Parts: sequence; structure tokens; C-alpha cells
Amino acid sequence: MVHPFLVFEWLANQIHINLGPHVIYGWLIAILLIVLAWRATRNLTESAPSGLQNFMEVVIEGLEKFIEENAGPKGKEYFPLFATLALFILSCNLIALVPGCYPPTANVNTNLAMALTVFGATHYIGIKEHGFKYIKHFMGPVLPLAPLIFIIEVISHIARPISLTLRLFGNMYGHEMVLMVFLALVPLFVPLPMMLMGIMVAFIQTFVFTLLSIIYISGAIEEAH
Repeated sequence: MVHPFLVFEWLANQIHINLGPHVIYGWLIAILLIVLAWRATRNLTESAPSGLQNFMEVVIEGLEKFIEENAGPKGKEYFPLFATLALFILSCNLIALVPGCYPPTANVNTNLAMALTVFGATHYIGIKEHGFKYIKHFMGPVLPLAPLIFIIEVISHIARPISLTLRLFGNMYGHEMVLMVFLALVPLFVPLPMMLMGIMVAFIQTFVFTLLSIIYISGAIEEAH
């Protein structure tokens, strides 16, 4: 996928920082989210929050409710991980709609890094919660079938980060390609419906990635049956 002009990649090249656009725009989004969090919490008030603090409280409360509904009270302990993933992925997806910007989630490396983080967190949390008994999650309910179930479960768990990576990459890369084609053919009004669809795709893919991450980690938290 070739963009006509990427603002921050051009600026990085001017100071001889030769990184991929997914890295440059990933850093940009991380910095913007940090600044946003600082601005929202700079003058915290409980009596009558307004402005940016009020907006961020609505976002955080919505995420908190969504995580608790799908992960339960125990899963709520890992709210920082889930919320960070959701906000970062959504911001990466939406920046595709800004002229001269590149969505980091349209690159497989960005998505693989997040998927491997979820993969590592899943098994770390599983071991943390259950210790050596975590192995029961891979053995199945019938002891004679345990060796076969173990192989199937290992393959299933290995497939998870691959699935998370390719699903997000395919949707975001595909949308970028279609948008670039329409911009090249009819650059004025025709791309507008595609941009509106891009907003919907951005939210849906954020929801799917976050929900699957919650399901995977919730499965590691619960007791094996």
C-alpha cells in the first residue's frame, strides 16, 4: 500500500530516523494518549467534572462496565490491560481517516505485538491464578483423552495470536487499500461513504480484538472443569 504523503514519516526522515510508518504513527498515538490522560487527570474534581475529564470518565466507565460484564469481578483486576488495548487499537484505526496519516494496525507487526502481549498475559495470569494446576486447562475432562486434548489445546492456543493478528490486519489493510483506490479515482466526494464505513470498521475491530482478549484471559482465570 502506497500513500501519496505521510506527514510524520517525512518529518522523521528529515532528522534521519528511518523507521516504518507503523512504528512512527504507533509512537505518535501512544504519546497522544499519554498527553490526553495527563490533561484529563491534571485537575481532578469529584463534585462537578466537566470538559475532558467528564468525557474520559464516560469512556472509562463504559469500558469498565463492558469488561466486568464479560470478564466478571476477577477479570476486572486486569482493566488496565484491556482498556489500554481498546484505546490504542481504536486510536490506531481512526487515524486512518486523517489525511497524511497511516494506521499502525494496517501493518501486521503492530497487531502481532499486541496479540503476543495478550497471549503472554493469558498464560502468565493462568499460572498466577492456579499455579501448576493451570495445566488442567489443557487436559480436558476425560483422563484417557488427555494426551489428545492437550495437543488440540496447544494448537488452539497457538492459533489465537495468529487469528487476532490477521483479523485486525486484514480488515484495516483492506479498508486502506479501498480508500486509496477511491481517492485516486474520484478524490472529492466518492471516498466520503468509505470514510464513514471506516469509522464503523474501526469501532467493530476494536470491539472484536478487545472482546476476544477478555475471553481468552477470563478462560485462564476460571477453574478448569
